[in-house]
Amino acid sequence: MLTTIFSPMNVTFIILIITMIFFVWGKMRSDLVALCSLLAFVLTNVLTQGEALAGFSNSVVLMMIGLFIVGGAIFRTGLAKMISSRILRLAGTNENRLFILVVLVTGILGAFVSNTGTVAVMLPIVMSMTASANINERRYLMPLAFASSMGLFTLISTPPNLVIQETITGAGYQPLSFFSFAPIGAICLIVGIIILFFLSKKLVVKETPSVKVKSKGKTLTELVKEYDLVNQFFKVYVLERSPLIGKTLAESRIGTIYGVNIMRMGYVDKFSKLRKRIKEDAAAANSVILAENILFCHGKREDIKRFADENALIFRENSHSIPSSPQESGIAEAYILPNSTLINHTIAEIKFRDEYNVNVLAIQRNQEYRLNNIRDTKLRSGDALLLQGTWQNLASLDVYQSDLVLVGQPLKEAAKVTLDKKAPIAAGIMIAMILVMAFDLIPAVIAVLLASVLMIITGCLRNMKEAYEVINWESVVLIAAMLPMATAFEKTGAVAMISDGLVHYLGNYGPYILLAGVYLGTSFLTMFISNTATAVLFAPIALQSAIGLGVSPYPFLFAVAVGASMCFASPFSTAPNALVMSAGRYTFMDFIKVGLPLQIIMGVIMTLILPLIFPF
Repeated sequence: MLTTIFSPMNVTFIILIITMIFFVWGKMRSDLVALCSLLAFVLTNVLTQGEALAGFSNSVVLMMIGLFIVGGAIFRTGLAKMISSRILRLAGTNENRLFILVVLVTGILGAFVSNTGTVAVMLPIVMSMTASANINERRYLMPLAFASSMGLFTLISTPPNLVIQETITGAGYQPLSFFSFAPIGAICLIVGIIILFFLSKKLVVKETPSVKVKSKGKTLTELVKEYDLVNQFFKVYVLERSPLIGKTLAESRIGTIYGVNIMRMGYVDKFSKLRKRIKEDAAAANSVILAENILFCHGKREDIKRFADENALIFRENSHSIPSSPQESGIAEAYILPNSTLINHTIAEIKFRDEYNVNVLAIQRNQEYRLNNIRDTKLRSGDALLLQGTWQNLASLDVYQSDLVLVGQPLKEAAKVTLDKKAPIAAGIMIAMILVMAFDLIPAVIAVLLASVLMIITGCLRNMKEAYEVINWESVVLIAAMLPMATAFEKTGAVAMISDGLVHYLGNYGPYILLAGVYLGTSFLTMFISNTATAVLFAPIALQSAIGLGVSPYPFLFAVAVGASMCFASPFSTAPNALVMSAGRYTFMDFIKVGLPLQIIMGVIMTLILPLIFPF
């Protein structure tokens, strides 16, 4: 009896159910959950050690690593931002033209780089464009996230595309070409633009007064007002007997001891002949405190007063100093990305000033603003950080695009950021990689790995350390650890059982109904677990279902790839959805009323279209 209950197939289903529960629960990292399921297969003797670890040498996993490096170089050199911003400038201030271009450009860019990376590049550009055009950004950010998944033009657009390629070639069928997905991507993008053009208007129908103010774009004055910074800034004057004189800000440890940030340092310009003139410089860790300096401080009034009393500084009660925005420095917002390494770490642990050369003034979370004691606040996905520093240092945060995305730079300041001289090299390598893969000159995985190595050798990425940093290891480990689950399903007969059931119950109604069932099952499961994990599970089921019905497996496998990517009804189904949720101040119901109809319409259209492009 126990032998029957705990047969290899039943054990496989038990491990799958437990894995799904933990995925949906969301309290454990998805890659850790996947690793635990992999170990469970080995410990229960469902898989051998070799079968369990085979995923880490799989060509799909190696290709993903290479694509992360190539994409990181494209972002690092500013190439992606330059292309996107120049194209979007064509929209001018026309609201409808801007909408179409946002979706179109995002979809095309998403054909070659990850959807999370695409949104990280497009988000600050779109925020700046909507601010300049004086229109509400809420209509654009959700379609932006959806468009990043709709650009299924190439084999490397999304991980599910690579998963079904692996399934097809593994079964001995003709492999897909680099642009096999192009017709599907074009249809998805066209349908998406048309449907979202009307549905997105629901996001801005019921504007509140506060939203209307924000839709004009967050200027310096608005940021100060929104975060209530006016009561957080004070000036203190350095006396000649201060023990701080001659010390750098890092040596003085003002932030650690007093919880006070020094934003800027002022001094008397001795070369000004007309009148006494105060010049200001942005404060850095190596800035030296001198006599007669004016320190522009940020923090609680009592903390700043204690800091002044204990260090021979003059504190003026009425010295509120709204932070100015000189040409070289300013204030900006940045959002924490879903897979950021900063999550669950405090500002103090990260050493934000030392690591990024900027100051964290406040944290916005769920429309609540935290201004005090933020050094010990653990960061979460979607948190907005109010940052202060030089424009050069703020702009350099683009290097950390896997951790955070900067959205608060005024357009005129963002425009000052020049394109890296390595951008033409990065463009050449990317184009060469695409051509080599399109003409199938060498295996796709070799082409991608070669391009990634060239990006490092030519300096498009500074060094190997930076190359490792741009890789989203959580996604890599997730795929590598989930691939053996598909092996377990095939080995134990679970795939055959499920596919036979689909053919038995749906096959009698024809291949279209069976295709709809495969698409629906994939699309539904993707709402709860990652699209890659869903594709890994459903690809072999789709393959066997098609074989069981005696038809071509291509439309069924394409249904898995498309269904896994077209998940719009939940803000947590994809990383781009989670990211724009905070930036656009969306609720869960916003995704239901806009994303769910789009997901259903896309499913119906794809079920009808796929067999026309790839006949049964």
